[in-house]
Amino acid sequence: MSATAPRTHFFANGLRRALTSRLAAVLSYPHGVDRYLEQFVPTQSLTEVRAEVVAIRHQTADSVTLSLRPNGNWAGFRAGQYVRLTVEIDGRRRTRCYSPAQSVHATDGLIELTAKTHAGGFVSKFLQQRLTVGTTVGLSQAEGSFALPDVRPARVLLISGGSGITPVMAMLRTLTDEGHAGAITFLHYSNAAKDQIYAAELAAIAAKFPNVKLLRGYAEANQGGELEGLFSRAHLEAQVPDFAQAEAFLCGPPGMMKAVQTLWADEGISGQLHVEHFSAAPAVVTDSASAEGDVRFTRSERLASNSGATLLDQAEAAGLKPESGCRMGICHACTCRKTSGRVRDTRTGEISDADEADIQLCVSVPVGTVTLDL
Repeated sequence: MSATAPRTHFFANGLRRALTSRLAAVLSYPHGVDRYLEQFVPTQSLTEVRAEVVAIRHQTADSVTLSLRPNGNWAGFRAGQYVRLTVEIDGRRRTRCYSPAQSVHATDGLIELTAKTHAGGFVSKFLQQRLTVGTTVGLSQAEGSFALPDVRPARVLLISGGSGITPVMAMLRTLTDEGHAGAITFLHYSNAAKDQIYAAELAAIAAKFPNVKLLRGYAEANQGGELEGLFSRAHLEAQVPDFAQAEAFLCGPPGMMKAVQTLWADEGISGQLHVEHFSAAPAVVTDSASAEGDVRFTRSERLASNSGATLLDQAEAAGLKPESGCRMGICHACTCRKTSGRVRDTRTGEISDADEADIQLCVSVPVGTVTLDL
C-alpha cells in the first residue's frame, strides 16, 4: 500500500460521513444528497447500487448482453441469484429481473446480464435496440434463494431453456473457476442452434473440462445437437441415467419447467430440484364485465370504480404512479398494503380473505371494493 493510500481512505470515509450526516440531509432537502452527487458522477450514490454500461454485445439476433460496472454499494452475489435492473425509457423508470451470468470469482468487477427479446418485451427491446454504452442504470442488490449451496454438490445437473440459461451459466462458470471435480451435466434447450446463447463458450468449457458434459437439445431437426425435440424422460434416461443422484438446478420457459418438475415429482426426488422462474405462469382469465365495487386509494385520497383490471393498471389509470417492475408477479416491486377487501390472484385464481395484507398490484384484481394504502 502506498503512503498516500491511508490518507485517501481517511478522506473518503470522512467525506461519506459528512454526506450522510443530518446537516447534509437538511441542506439537500427536498431532493436528497444523491440528487446532487449524480450531477457530477451519475453512478455515485450513498445507498443505491448504480452501474455504468461499459459494453454491449449481441450473441444472437434476438438477444443482448450487457457488461455493467457497479458502484461501491454493490455487495456481490451468489451464482444463480437475480438483480432488478432499472432503466429510464422515455422519461419513465422501468424495472425487470435478470440473473448475473458471470462467475462469482470474476476479477474484472463487472456484472454481466443477458436478455432475450420477445413480442411483448418492452424493456428487453429497449436494451437490445436503444441502450448505449455510458448509460447509468439502477440495480438492486442480488436477491433470491436459487443459488449454488455453499457446500458444492458432488453431482450437479443444470437444466435450462432459452434465456433461462443465465443463472445456470453463472453456476457453471463458478464451478469450473473453482476446479470443481464432481460431474457436471449442462442440459440446455433452444428452438435452433442459431438461437442458443453462450454457444461457443459452452462448447469450449466442455472441451476443456472432462467432468463437464454438454447436452444441447433443439426443437428444430438437424441442428447438430446431442438431443432433438423438447425435454422428455427419454432424453434423461438415455443421456443422464444418474439424474436421481444429482442436485438439479432448473430455469426456463413455463412449459419446460412444468415437464421437468412433474418428472422429478413422479420419481419422488422433488427435494433435489431447485427452480427459478423468469416468466410468469399463464394468467387466469377474469370477467371484467362482472366487476363490482370501488378501488379506494387512501393516501392519495382517490376513488375509482372497479374496472376489473389489475390493481396496478387501475392505479395508473387513476393517475397514480406506484413503483412497479416486471408486471408479472416475479420481482415484488409493486407490493402494496391492502387494508380491506378481497383480491383475486391472476396467476392462480385464488381469492384472498378480506383482512389487511401485503399484495402484489400487478397480479391482483379486486373482488368487490378494495382499499389500498396508496
